[in-house]
Amino acid sequence: MPGSPHARSVAIVAFAQSEHSFSDLGWTEADLVMPLVNEVLETTGLQRSEIGFTCSGSNDYLVGTPFSFVAALDTIGAWPPIAESHVEQDAAWALYEAWVRIQHGDVDTALVYGFGKGTVGDYAGISSLSYDPYYVAPLMPGDVGMAGLQARALADAGFAVDPDPTPPPPTDGAAAVILAAGDTARRLCPRPAWITGLDHRIEPHGLGTRDLARSESARQAARHAGVGAGPVEFAELHTRFEHEEALLRRELGLSEECVVNASGGPRKADPVMATGLIRIGEAAARIHDGGARRTVAHAAAGPCLQHNLVCVLEAGEAGTAGTAGTAGEAGED
Repeated sequence: MPGSPHARSVAIVAFAQSEHSFSDLGWTEADLVMPLVNEVLETTGLQRSEIGFTCSGSNDYLVGTPFSFVAALDTIGAWPPIAESHVEQDAAWALYEAWVRIQHGDVDTALVYGFGKGTVGDYAGISSLSYDPYYVAPLMPGDVGMAGLQARALADAGFAVDPDPTPPPPTDGAAAVILAAGDTARRLCPRPAWITGLDHRIEPHGLGTRDLARSESARQAARHAGVGAGPVEFAELHTRFEHEEALLRRELGLSEECVVNASGGPRKADPVMATGLIRIGEAAARIHDGGARRTVAHAAAGPCLQHNLVCVLEAGEAGTAGTAGTAGEAGED
């Protein structure tokens, strides 16, 4: 829970992302991941054998092959045996799992990476597979159709948004970060980006039970992560559609002075399954380079911002470094 005196201080000490392609260049999972792993290891000076835990995020449906994450894992080197896990989701949630793993106390470092090849699959059809299997999935509305429902709900609620959303182009790409605890983080990075709040919440599955002009899960995740505990200079939001920024600014409680998606955000590059991790990495980079003292990163999954993760990063440990809320369904506050 936020403010727990028992939580270990954990920081992001390195971040790398690939060049992003808007057409299929024939890159394999190894092509996407290996250069980034080499880069973050070189940045920290760590050897592969010094990584205590490895966690990745990806989706086999995007590339149409089973266990595609195993091909990527081959680039990490799984012999001698390593401690490894995988989430079938954006790698922002792999970072959450890695943070929890470091809290166990027996490892001090973790490598997190995610990759996606959005140019080779039908993302509208693929995204529809996760919707309500009885009433929504058979209609195959896709991500754009679902975003349109939320955009129109926001327009009807008085938001100045375009009710016909345009998605970012399909993208191939990847990202990687290294997490480290306490003194290890201070040794590996001159200005660690300490995770002082981390929480994720999810909306009910049925669209008819939600108010699409609000995002209760984003609001609760922001509150439990402690976004409002201090000023936020930069925020990196997982906004694939323009109307989502207005909604998230309100639910996360961001001020007008807060600069959102200075990196260009998902509108610039959207390698599905790595986009959320990139938001966290970009927010950490603002601290690494001295451009900010306190930033917020957000990752989303599912239709109409169904699942939201919020991460607060600070240049100093601030007494609550590495604390996280307990994830749950929105409404169970």
